[in-house]
Amino acid sequence: MALDVAVEVAKLNGVCIRPIELRRFDTHTGTSEPFDIPCGTTNEAKCPPCAKRNKQLRMAQCREGWHLDTEPVTTPHPATDDQKWLIEFRADVQAKHDAAERDGDEVADWDEAIAGIDAEINAAGMRGNVTGGRTAPRRSRSTRRRQDAPDLPKRARQDTTLGRTFIAADGTVFRPSLFVTLTLTSYGKIRSGQGVPVDPATYDYARAARDALHFSKLVDRFVQNLRRVAGYDVQYFATVEPQKRFAPHLHMAIRGTLPRAEIKQTAAATYHQVWWPSVDEVRFEGDHLPVWAERYEPCSPACANWLRYGIQPKNAKPGMTPGRC
Repeated sequence: MALDVAVEVAKLNGVCIRPIELRRFDTHTGTSEPFDIPCGTTNEAKCPPCAKRNKQLRMAQCREGWHLDTEPVTTPHPATDDQKWLIEFRADVQAKHDAAERDGDEVADWDEAIAGIDAEINAAGMRGNVTGGRTAPRRSRSTRRRQDAPDLPKRARQDTTLGRTFIAADGTVFRPSLFVTLTLTSYGKIRSGQGVPVDPATYDYARAARDALHFSKLVDRFVQNLRRVAGYDVQYFATVEPQKRFAPHLHMAIRGTLPRAEIKQTAAATYHQVWWPSVDEVRFEGDHLPVWAERYEPCSPACANWLRYGIQPKNAKPGMTPGRC
């Protein structure tokens, strides 16, 4: 088909095959025209040209930033004339939108125009939005640890991304890096070179499945713990690969270095922290299954069960129902 040929030609020429279409409005003439921007994916299965560009960018970042001995510059560059024009143009369109809204006129076209300009603003290298605030809600992650988790060493926090330096006898300064591979424990013996269990009856398939499901949480918590132990904002490049037994394992290139014993201690404590109840023993089956019973006692000031007693919960939200704590 012609579309398939067009896709292949785009791949050969490094052109995005899943472009995002935007629309540019001219407020003076009232005309509009569509234009495309690359999808920017890092997944080669979705768009090989964009994934290749992102890979090259990451390689350049690693090559140029890995051996820095000073903190990266975080101050923004001065605004260009094009960027200033975009901001002024958006303000003009916003004013016309507000005027139309006050007069009771249709503002859908103005909303679409503003959305297109905002996309151009981001494409021009500017972050955030002109109305202030975050473009997306900040993700809140708990850093609380299980009470029975092994204790980890903790260094005083330093506002830096640089690792430790070592001075040789001749005065040479070294800033070594670290390569770490994290592998999940054995679930049973496997055949050499094949990755299949020697004895499927005793192979712990259940734990293997749970480890695979929670592996991303393990990686996330390991990095949190590692930064807490190191005492600085550890920077790294990493990749997850499947082993022949289909268990995921992690390769990490870390800027800076830590004692091997602390790395092992951190890994052990991280694996211990991933909570999952034991399901080795079946206690209910057939017709004797447990029935969920509603507990109407409020458990906190924000609990929905307060509604049963005519009391509005703290930070009440639409859809709150007594009995659904």
